[in-house]
Amino acid sequence: MKRAITLSEKDNVAVALEEILEGEDVEVTIGGEKIILKALNNIPFGHKISLRRIRRGEKIIKYGEPIGEAVTDIEQGEHVHVHNIKSIFV
Repeated sequence: MKRAITLSEKDNVAVALEEILEGEDVEVTIGGEKIILKALNNIPFGHKISLRRIRRGEKIIKYGEPIGEAVTDIEQGEHVHVHNIKSIFV
């Protein structure tokens, strides 16, 4: 089983601790509770995976802080990167 990490219970994405292939199970601990996600896409090491469905326009929360906004609906287990979010810093 692959692993991803969150640092805050507020997070709606986790960071892949290793390369994750489409269809693989991913274990994430959120606030002491472990959840298992099914990866919907290949997710490179260091990239983000969605912890839940994120609606278009919703903030992307990583490490407890907003880092961007979804430009499309993002499903649980989907790769979250520049193709489906925009930065709030530029």
